[in-house]
Amino acid sequence: MKLNSLKAPLGLTKRTKRVGRGEGSGKGKTAGRGTKGYHSRTGSKRRAWFEGGQMPLQRRVPKRGFKNTRFRKIHQIVNLDRIASLGLDKVDITIMVKNRLIKTENKPVKVLGNGDLVKAVLVTANAFSKTAMDKIERSGGKAITK
Repeated sequence: MKLNSLKAPLGLTKRTKRVGRGEGSGKGKTAGRGTKGYHSRTGSKRRAWFEGGQMPLQRRVPKRGFKNTRFRKIHQIVNLDRIASLGLDKVDITIMVKNRLIKTENKPVKVLGNGDLVKAVLVTANAFSKTAMDKIERSGGKAITK
């Protein structure tokens, strides 16, 4: 079987009714939109949440809880095994960006403790997990919080 030889089974697809193509077609003149009114005009839309003027569901249901979306800090995450794979003595945020461990210098970086360090590395980042800090110091390196 080849992708170019695939066909939909008979009866699966139905031809769409062409509207606005003369009175003889059965959907001529107003093209099934009725006469006058908002929805007979072009550009009219029925929004998915519109309920005919009734108070919409998202406004009827009470809002609960708290979301700190405006002020939350989203850290870029780097694991120790990725830092170890660089093989450098000193790793900071600019080096991480150059080696594509993180995408940008503008967001804070957090180092997590997945993996092991073989040699001493001086790591500079915005935050460290407890295990990452322990592993860096156990290998003889230093974790500097920026």
